[in-house]
Amino acid sequence: MNVGIPRERRAFEYRVGLPPAGAALFVRQGHKVYVETGAGEGAGFTDGDYTQSGAQITYSSEEVYGRADLVLKFSRPTLEEIELMRPSLALVGFLHLAAARREKVDLMLAKRITAIAYEQIEEDSGFRPALAPLSQIGGNMAVQVAARLMQNDLGGRGMLLGGIAGVPPAEVVIVGCGTVGRTAATALSRAGAHVTMLDIDLRQLQLLHDLMPGTFVTMLSTPHNLARACAYADVLIGAVLVPGERSPTVITREMVSQMKPRSLIIDISIDQGGCVETSRPTTHDSPTFVDEGVVHYCVPNMSGVLGRTATHALFNGAYPFLEAIASKGLEAALASSPALERGLSIFQGEPRRLNRLGGGGE
Repeated sequence: MNVGIPRERRAFEYRVGLPPAGAALFVRQGHKVYVETGAGEGAGFTDGDYTQSGAQITYSSEEVYGRADLVLKFSRPTLEEIELMRPSLALVGFLHLAAARREKVDLMLAKRITAIAYEQIEEDSGFRPALAPLSQIGGNMAVQVAARLMQNDLGGRGMLLGGIAGVPPAEVVIVGCGTVGRTAATALSRAGAHVTMLDIDLRQLQLLHDLMPGTFVTMLSTPHNLARACAYADVLIGAVLVPGERSPTVITREMVSQMKPRSLIIDISIDQGGCVETSRPTTHDSPTFVDEGVVHYCVPNMSGVLGRTATHALFNGAYPFLEAIASKGLEAALASSPALERGLSIFQGEPRRLNRLGGGGE
């Protein structure tokens, strides 16, 4: 098959869909790999690194999308990129189609594209091997984002996350105890913040309580408890994920209005539409806005500015599935791997495993 690796087109997107080691994986199996020139620069990979792996460099997106049977991307394609895709090709990436604009989804269906979403690849245990390392990056990034945006010069409350002797630490509230939430909680606790975690799954809260007793406060995520936690939060982190669906709005505008002036919301769920009613997507060059007196950080591609780490992390998580596709072909790999098959959002133009396609996002 012909494998295409385009240069990502979104602003502040430094990640790439496949590192040179991944290109070599496909070349060893007899496939041709076409890499758009400059595709790996943000992650520190040169065109020469790809040619040494056996890939061929192309000089336009049109050529990559025109030649490819299989396109490996990192972020969701733009409408212009979908227009360049030849009919019936297969696309793999972090697609978040439940939050995508409907016209983009309709065009993918009309072109009979097969789309596999990394974020939906799921093992029998419920573990999401391709998503997990990126969720860990997002959780860890929440610490540096919160520490910076709490500064007065950036509009924050002027608080040190960990406090000092005689001065209490920041109160951080995390909604969602998945990989993002757990990672953020651990990192923030190590930074000295006082952390409260909420989730609708009591088993998750019990697990955290048993594994790390005394480290976090845990609360069941009910409207009453959410409102109560919002009222004392200096930092609120939204980390809610419903696989294959737009994130539910669990933090209402009324709750936000009761937060402390200049407190901070980091809505990591924004790539799936956001879990805070007042959230809207922002960018790395203009990452925040103020609504109800509260600073909001809602960047969908948080790890886009950690191009090298994120690219390696994705390859580590996706490697078994990419290896299966390279050695067996896409359809045989799907048939032999229930985990990969669960990532199938569209198969030859027919929706699969999504309760809703197209949520009005970008």
